[in-house]
Amino acid sequence: MSETIKIQFTRFSAFYTPLIATIAGGFLADEGLQPVHSVAAPGKSAIAGLIDGSVHVAQSAPSQAFGPLEQGKTPPAAHFAQVNEKDGFFLVGRSAEPDFSWQRLQGRRVLVDHGQQPMAMFRYACFKRGLDFGSIVAVDAGSTPQMVDAFKRGEGDYVHLQGPAPQQLAHEGKGCIVTSLGDAIGPCAFSSLAATREWLATDMAKRFMRAYRRARAWVIAAPAAEVAQKEAPLFPGID
Repeated sequence: MSETIKIQFTRFSAFYTPLIATIAGGFLADEGLQPVHSVAAPGKSAIAGLIDGSVHVAQSAPSQAFGPLEQGKTPPAAHFAQVNEKDGFFLVGRSAEPDFSWQRLQGRRVLVDHGQQPMAMFRYACFKRGLDFGSIVAVDAGSTPQMVDAFKRGEGDYVHLQGPAPQQLAHEGKGCIVTSLGDAIGPCAFSSLAATREWLATDMAKRFMRAYRRARAWVIAAPAAEVAQKEAPLFPGID
């Protein structure tokens, strides 16, 4: 008999495929675990679900632990596995720019994701590329769907989005990806899996970790089209 495991994402993006693959690829089912996934409500951290016991595993930025650590406290959750080692956001422009330079953003209106980590990483990318963040017009257009809709309506010169939204815009002929923030910044502790220390000592945690290791290995080895086909049902509206 299968046991339910509750997984919560801070954001549900194809960028978190190593975790999504545990569900879509059947790796959790192979361990006798029935996954139920959710996305944290706007303004609420997935860590909160771990604390109140409504979630077993959360996809979360390691930076969620910085606040308690700065106060000399032990974070309520442990970040125990890496999901990504690079920023998964892209910058989309109105036309192709094969010779794109970050300096082109000076004086331009850029729809920037104002979430805590996305904004911090965007500012860091500007710093790494020698661009004064204050020289651009950073527009807060709201949530990801709202940002996409605003860009389609003609708002902004560029938009800062996490996959698969940039690729979908390009597919629809509504924009062109001009650069990757992951390439601009380089390796960093971007996203991870978190859980309470108590849960990590359970048999369910051991089964989850086996499934996650297998899912990551499959994502690395399998053709991208095969992975996309498995995960497509979880992304309605994405071609």
